[in-house]
Amino acid sequence: MAVTKVSSTVHFVSRGSAVSGRHGSANGRWVPNTDVYSTDTGLVIKVELPGMKSENLEITIEENRRLRISGTRPDCCRAPNCTFLVMEISYGPFESVLELPAGFDLSQAKAVYVNGFLRIDVPVAHHSHSKTTKVPISEGS
Repeated sequence: MAVTKVSSTVHFVSRGSAVSGRHGSANGRWVPNTDVYSTDTGLVIKVELPGMKSENLEITIEENRRLRISGTRPDCCRAPNCTFLVMEISYGPFESVLELPAGFDLSQAKAVYVNGFLRIDVPVAHHSHSKTTKVPISEGS
């Protein structure tokens, strides 16, 4: 089975401008680990977000091709006066923006948050018989 690079079909946008780097930016947002893969029925987007509740997550569809996943992961387990020796877990606001290729129907996307993972299934777009439009041809002189 051949493995195809995901980046050739899925374009990640706004990671360079809205969010610089994986662990944050000037606006304090971080980007969660994300897998995107295709199946026979569509795309699956799986986002690693442990320690969250579904009510703290927001998924927005923009321009019918862009998917914005955002929220805030609270840091409620830290002692008030602690000094970190290692800190690898990101807390606070996060945002991930994915621009999907044509051929998928974001309006029919379904999302579920289970065991620290947000899974979004985006089905293949099923176009009914498209309308035929004739393009007029003018007579040249």
